[in-house]
Amino acid sequence: MRGESGIAFSMPGGDVSGTAGSRPVDLAHLARQTMDDRALEQEVLALFVQQALSVRDKILDADAKERVLLAHSLKGSARGIGAFAVAECAATIEKQPEDARTLKKLGVLIEEVRDFIAAISR
Repeated sequence: MRGESGIAFSMPGGDVSGTAGSRPVDLAHLARQTMDDRALEQEVLALFVQQALSVRDKILDADAKERVLLAHSLKGSARGIGAFAVAECAATIEKQPEDARTLKKLGVLIEEVRDFIAAISR
């Protein structure tokens, strides 16, 4: 899947879905969301990392109902900053909260986003 082009596809509701080969955070989307305000971008990204790490640390031990709630809140935040792979994975967890493979994948995706944000925030 990594060889796919970086083309994003528009989804109903105006959401955009990136491909597996795209960056962990769609920086163009983030810039639009923050009106190109770099300070606001940094603040939003830092808040997202805090939330994502909190969800990662809680979701495995949560019951199915709480997993759905955690995934739902993370999905919205991830879409807001352009972390579309995290958002898609969280959406899958909303539908299948017992899927251990998807829960593990979410943890990996969160780490990728955290590392990417750390690299661009230096």
